[in-house]
Amino acid sequence: MLNQVEIARQRWGGASKTIDNWLDERRQLLIQYCHLAGVNYQSANTLPDEAEVNEFCALLMDYLSVGHFEVYEMLVSDDNDGQALKQELFPKISATTDQALDFNDQFAEGFNAQNTREFEVAITQLGEALDDRFELEDRLIQRMHGLVNDSVTG
Repeated sequence: MLNQVEIARQRWGGASKTIDNWLDERRQLLIQYCHLAGVNYQSANTLPDEAEVNEFCALLMDYLSVGHFEVYEMLVSDDNDGQALKQELFPKISATTDQALDFNDQFAEGFNAQNTREFEVAITQLGEALDDRFELEDRLIQRMHGLVNDSVTG
């Protein structure tokens, strides 16, 4: 997933400061995600620190918020193609948002040794949801980038 962020930054970096900042947030989120997911597999007795889980949840909520409230509408044009893309992608993105919110509700300020197994399952499922989400978001960015290039060359 981190490679995908770097590819996205190389492909679309500089097109928009908002997108650049958002991709930087995505990178930070993935670094934290990898750290938390990796801690689980170091040994059966090793758990991430509650503060690390809380920090990750805060980053996750920030990333989701920026997408929903700042970036998505900026990426989708009002033409028929843009609206069709919105109709196709937004419900799928919303499903990943729901999974992330569920993770946050379950583990932010409530992670402990008693819910270790649930955490391992949930962090894996969240990783899959984030991977899906990033692919969908990249399609939105690609659409915007294509429109910018078309307007410059057309």
